[in-house]
Amino acid sequence: MDCLASFANDPFDKPPCRGCSSYLTEPYIKCAECGPAPFLLCLQCFTRGFEYKKHESDHKYEIMTSDFPVLEPGWTAQEEMALLEAVMDCGFGNWQDVAYQMRSKTKEECESHYMKNFINNPLFSSTLLSLRKTKDSRFADGAIPFKPADDPPRPTFDSVLSRDMAGYMPARADFMEEFDNYAEWDLKDIDFVDDDSDILHALKLAVVDIYHSRLKERQRRKKIIRDHGLINLRKFQMLERCYPKEVQELYDVMRRFARVVGPTEHDKFIESHALEFELRREIRRLQEYRKAGIKSFCSAKVYERVKRIREDERRKRTMLNDVLQYIQDGRACQQWLSKQAAIDAGVTPAVTTITVSATGRRSAPPLNLTGLPGTEKLNEREKELCQVVRLVPGAYLEYKQALLNECRRQGGLRLAQARALIKIDVNKTRKIYDFLIKEGYITKA
Repeated sequence: MDCLASFANDPFDKPPCRGCSSYLTEPYIKCAECGPAPFLLCLQCFTRGFEYKKHESDHKYEIMTSDFPVLEPGWTAQEEMALLEAVMDCGFGNWQDVAYQMRSKTKEECESHYMKNFINNPLFSSTLLSLRKTKDSRFADGAIPFKPADDPPRPTFDSVLSRDMAGYMPARADFMEEFDNYAEWDLKDIDFVDDDSDILHALKLAVVDIYHSRLKERQRRKKIIRDHGLINLRKFQMLERCYPKEVQELYDVMRRFARVVGPTEHDKFIESHALEFELRREIRRLQEYRKAGIKSFCSAKVYERVKRIREDERRKRTMLNDVLQYIQDGRACQQWLSKQAAIDAGVTPAVTTITVSATGRRSAPPLNLTGLPGTEKLNEREKELCQVVRLVPGAYLEYKQALLNECRRQGGLRLAQARALIKIDVNKTRKIYDFLIKEGYITKA
């Protein structure tokens, strides 16, 4: 087996795996007997013994990798290529950005290595003689210590993470679309000349002052986002789940007032209301005990057990009333019997819906949006759509924003693009797409 360099540093520049057609990542396998076109396999297909036409699993093979030194110890071939690409992208002498793009080397290491091997010694007269020492030292040295790089996330454009972060780019500390994103257009044609009248000069200064106020508003919004950590949407979602439903609604409503106070004061405010809710709930529970004539916690345990039994019986009667409405439907009766058997066995019954087809079966009832987060952000037609397709308002708003961004970026949107963008049932996607077209939110491509 030989240790060979790869075709390029980018996996998209290499041919795909002949077994699974996936993009190859180092290390991968090249057949030494099949040719002249290279026959490449990923490690998974190689270990399964993939065979295709003239290629057999017992052929000689080569391991394709660039994880070996070329010019001096400590610098692999992959890092050499990355250094040359970084210098070409960032420019010679911009070593801080070169090191940032490489991530595995410091600014001083990049500068000294490039000057030594590519500037002061362009013919590699000394480094070629030391290749044998490099090979020996590669096995003599210990493991290379791992140095984690504190690099911010870099979400791709219009990805799920990018949408969750509202288009924020942590590496640049900036948004993909700024507040009042086209404010600079008012300044692009302004030119101060000596023969301007006083009124025209004052008008141009007023336009500049307006632009400065917009810049201040951008900075103010960024400061609020930075101080409160609003970019990490998943963190807020996990934090909200720790509270009861009533406190979650308060948390969502009071988030808009976070700009008035600092992050610590806002968190204390929410925590105090959560504590108040817990105390009120405990007081109501004790009042219920007192109203029932209970004066000890031992009696309270018996009361709670009997209360649960009573609620189970009430739920059974409710389920019986529901299934009597579908007494002519054998499938509905079978579902009810399954629920009853689960309750008798002490297992929480799974929530099932009675589907309807064109042959006469009943359809699932419209979704009840009462109390669901995001319902207040929908108009009446959007609420009706969510009820019919049984889609929670939060998911609908996310899908709507994704389709709007894609339509704005491409100047139009086709149904196939919408289905590729939101991975849900194709019928639901079609209804959402038709609704947005009808309401004028998006246009067809």
